[in-house]
Amino acid sequence: MTVAENTQAIEARVAQACQKAGRDRSEVHLVAVTKYVTPEKAQEVVDAGVTELAENRVDKFLEKYQALAGNQITWHLIGSLQRRKVKDVINKVDYFHALDSVKLAQEIDKRADHPVACFLQVNVSGEESKHGFAPEDIDAALDVIGTLDKVRIIGLMTMAPIDADHDALEKLFEETNQLRASLAKQNREGMTFSELSMGMSRDFPEAIAHGATFVRVGTAFFE
Repeated sequence: MTVAENTQAIEARVAQACQKAGRDRSEVHLVAVTKYVTPEKAQEVVDAGVTELAENRVDKFLEKYQALAGNQITWHLIGSLQRRKVKDVINKVDYFHALDSVKLAQEIDKRADHPVACFLQVNVSGEESKHGFAPEDIDAALDVIGTLDKVRIIGLMTMAPIDADHDALEKLFEETNQLRASLAKQNREGMTFSELSMGMSRDFPEAIAHGATFVRVGTAFFE
């Protein structure tokens, strides 16, 4: 299938998942993850109507950012970000999905020239291989992050274990949404916790069913 055909199929699945969950389609951002493809392939996604693109490495982000400069694109950085590379990329990013430490937040605050919309990465599943805050560590981290003018926390991001079955996915996504809701009730200044970034090619319908507002779809565009 072509990228355009895949895009149409993905959009239909997103719309179906929203309808099944009793949600409006406009509540969910479809973010195309282009980390494994060339700028030319990424352009095909944009030509198919997707305006939000994501990369997980700074060098690849900058390559695509420059190559696709003539398009109206909302840019997402979704991978772990080394503090030494923050200065190279942070002022080009519309959304940063992987804020996983207080020190990284402090570096973003130092280098950004405007408030950056960030998702707090959480490790709800407790996997040792996953980055992110453990739920019990979040409040202490937010006490510090809340003092930073250039870091705007809009929600949570999580990734499911690669081998998670349907029941495990449902449990993880629901627990993450419940955590988001509890943090939103704290009404911390500059931290809405209104957004939820979770769900990839293999599990975005389940994520939408449990409140995802941003789904990060990669391989399904290019199969």
